[in-house]
Amino acid sequence: MMLLHLKDLIAKEKSVQIKESLDLSGLLQDREDLRSFGMLKTDLEARGESGMVVVSGELALDLEMACSRCLDPVRETLVIPFRELFAGSAELLPESELEDAHVVTEDKVDLIPYLEEAVVLALPYAPLCGEECRGLCPVCGSNRNTEPCQCKVERIDPRLAGLADFFK
Repeated sequence: MMLLHLKDLIAKEKSVQIKESLDLSGLLQDREDLRSFGMLKTDLEARGESGMVVVSGELALDLEMACSRCLDPVRETLVIPFRELFAGSAELLPESELEDAHVVTEDKVDLIPYLEEAVVLALPYAPLCGEECRGLCPVCGSNRNTEPCQCKVERIDPRLAGLADFFK
């Protein structure tokens, strides 16, 4: 658990540094798109100000995924900006922060669900080994980045396929 004592931070208007490593295997172990992942490293600051607590900083996570075009391994370090607001009541929040803030009634807040949410939202939907990746051949299955294939791949719109005979 990564607990913040909100009332203490708000009352003293002090800040706390949060630098920890978290194991996310419970969250990410069933993800088939991830080949492997490391520990989540947090570099956060929780700061009490004007009746609310602002938690901001960065999260870092080393990942290995499969390229969505050629299936080669893609290693990446995700650096995720993180910012969450916690307040005891909605009246304390500025109008511009109402949508992004969390109104909490307890003194302690566990940050782990918020960190997990940020990680899941930051995972790449379709990772690529490079923008120039040519992918796999749909006919023979060879990786077009490493070996050229001579397969003929012609896309014909099925609605217009009847017109192909017209010009013969």
